[in-house]
Amino acid sequence: MTDLVVPRRYCGPPSSGNGGWTAGALASLVEPAAAQVEVTLHAPPPLDTTMSVDTEGDLTVAATGTGRVASARVVGDALTAVAPVGPERARRAEEAYVGHTASPFPTCFVCGRDRAPGDGLRIFSGPVDGDPDRVAATWTPFEASTATTWSALDCPGGWAGGLGERPMVLGRMTVRLDGLPVIGEEHVVVGEHRGSNGRKISTATSLYDAAGRLVGTAEQVWISIDPAAFG
Repeated sequence: MTDLVVPRRYCGPPSSGNGGWTAGALASLVEPAAAQVEVTLHAPPPLDTTMSVDTEGDLTVAATGTGRVASARVVGDALTAVAPVGPERARRAEEAYVGHTASPFPTCFVCGRDRAPGDGLRIFSGPVDGDPDRVAATWTPFEASTATTWSALDCPGGWAGGLGERPMVLGRMTVRLDGLPVIGEEHVVVGEHRGSNGRKISTATSLYDAAGRLVGTAEQVWISIDPAAFG
């Protein structure tokens, strides 16, 4: 079909791609174009590396010479959106973002505090009204693409799942996009923790536009890891 490259700018951990950006970039290659796609990450996405993208049955697979990196498929199970939070509450939540002082990946494209405005997304999801299982943040996009929108829906789920206390990386993400965000307009992204089973943590996220309309919603499975392995 084509090739896929994750530029270094779109890192999550310093040496591998942000899971949401990688998953969204692969999802954008799924044919026919689908409203809802599930992407499974099989290995840390390599940076600045050409991955071949081929079709294997109902899967669209990105791989290097050493094996699969990610696979995508169209799915039909309904996703349940996270209830919206208003912009003012989201801004208050940002003030309590754990990643301001403690983050396993401070240079992450999405949630890294060390990324400059206009370079990283700087989505700082903090607890809503003090509830660590429910987070929110505002986001004013400076670019809009499928991959960037999946990115925005990615890390808030990790923070809702307790990323500050137990480092984790994205294992699987399922997304339904109703559109793309509007550049230059304030949006709100919300996330919630939906359960844990050993090293696996289940979360969900939703993105709302300035009028409170749902732009996209996602469900994720995260895997607890040793951050030293992703340095």
